[in-house]
Amino acid sequence: MTDTVFICGPTAVGKTEYAIRLAQEMNGEIVSADSMQIYKYMDIGSAKPTEEERAMARHWLVDEIDPRTPFNVFEYQRLARGYIKDIASRGKLPIVSGGTGLYISSLVYDMDFSAPEGDDSWRQKAWDEAGHSPERLWKRLYSLDKAAAGEIHQNNVKRVLRAIERLEKGEEKLASFDEMRKPSEDISPVLISLDRDRAELYSRIDLRVDKLYEAGLAEEVHRLMDMGFTEADVAMKGIGYKEIIHALSLGLPAESAAEEIKRNSRRYAKRQLTWLRHQYPDMEWVSLKGFSFNEEAYKTILDIIHRSLNQEN
Repeated sequence: MTDTVFICGPTAVGKTEYAIRLAQEMNGEIVSADSMQIYKYMDIGSAKPTEEERAMARHWLVDEIDPRTPFNVFEYQRLARGYIKDIASRGKLPIVSGGTGLYISSLVYDMDFSAPEGDDSWRQKAWDEAGHSPERLWKRLYSLDKAAAGEIHQNNVKRVLRAIERLEKGEEKLASFDEMRKPSEDISPVLISLDRDRAELYSRIDLRVDKLYEAGLAEEVHRLMDMGFTEADVAMKGIGYKEIIHALSLGLPAESAAEEIKRNSRRYAKRQLTWLRHQYPDMEWVSLKGFSFNEEAYKTILDIIHRSLNQEN
């Protein structure tokens, strides 16, 4: 099994700087578990690591996928596991950094995220009925089985379609995430999540959004729209992009979406924390404080990693 360190946590908590420091000091390379940073052209709104940060530690699954290319958790799992295996084969430590819950689960657990066999014509009809909208399709699943909908990300269209098909063809209830998951046979995870006082985290989120605008978020959205991207594209449904596109569609300036972006980001952070606490009872939590790098917290992270790796060996 491959020893792999996971640095998880909500948006804006500070995962990137701690993951980079670990990679530098522990001869590691970073595999992103962020569903937006994986896309090309979307640098500012995704809060992607800067070129300088990527020069400090090698990153994988950052700036790799064209937003026009269909991409789901099954593809993420395949690519990320391949990178982790490659990193370890070169004698380096794989460090997974990010906050997309389903991406993390695809590595920690041996779950089959590919679409099971089914009636392709039925699925196509259901997809057409949803107007090719992942959100609308997911709401159809929610109306059939709330628990199942809670376990499947709306952007994983293949699994949503298969779940709806199974339910509408007679199954009363689908197996839950807890019932399906089993520990990975290939990856031995050291699970660490960063956290902050809620008020401080929300303050960091608000400040980050202000900085994204200063860095040219509105201009980035305009460029993407000029390239032909619309609110119908899955990649453009990320927080920061969808709000600005909606504002522009109403004839409003991009800056008018700032408060909604902050609000949606805070809600997303809350959902991330809930997911991590619920899905990973063995997760080690490290509390951060302040806006500068916390050496004491970093030492705690190192202690957790060394203790975990020594126990395994």
